[in-house]
Amino acid sequence: MTSYVDQRNQGAASEQVVPNPDENALKKHVEFFDRNNDGIVYPWETYQGFRAIGAGFALSAFAAVFINAGLSAKTRPGKGFSILFPIETANIKFAKHGSDSDVYDSEGRFVPSKFEEIFGKHAHTSPDFLTSDELQELLKANREPKDFKGWVAAWVEWKVLYLLAKDSTGVLRKEAVRGVYDGSLFAKLEKERASGKKKA
Repeated sequence: MTSYVDQRNQGAASEQVVPNPDENALKKHVEFFDRNNDGIVYPWETYQGFRAIGAGFALSAFAAVFINAGLSAKTRPGKGFSILFPIETANIKFAKHGSDSDVYDSEGRFVPSKFEEIFGKHAHTSPDFLTSDELQELLKANREPKDFKGWVAAWVEWKVLYLLAKDSTGVLRKEAVRGVYDGSLFAKLEKERASGKKKA
């Protein structure tokens, strides 16, 4: 995300991202899918965004239906149903669901301590990545009683992230997870895919 400041300590193996406390990181996360920058994400834009980051036709179509159908009404308080299932990015904070990691607070701001908690609690193999089993442990730990919708939403989000962002060894790197929260991973994946197409 452009409003984040990278603080690099000399000789440090990793970089720490310090968010602007007034920044709605969740909004920036979603804005990647607002392909025409009009403040509204339609299902076809969600589809285009997923295709841009390397998702296949089926996954992109599923994401377009699942995400827009699930979030549209929440981001349009006081408005009637729309068959176009638009998501209003300015109101994306209202789309937060239960059983999540709480890395975004109620206003959609990034919470560094919650991000670090993910890896502090569940990255047993290495502090720098999550394995598939560790990811499953994270999902189970975050489940709130009888919050079935939240369980499904969290499972889909993390599983899609794992499919798209795992490295060649099959693990989900910390920097990739951070990139999802600060919005930078999507742009990176899109650039890599575009570069791969040119080489082909």
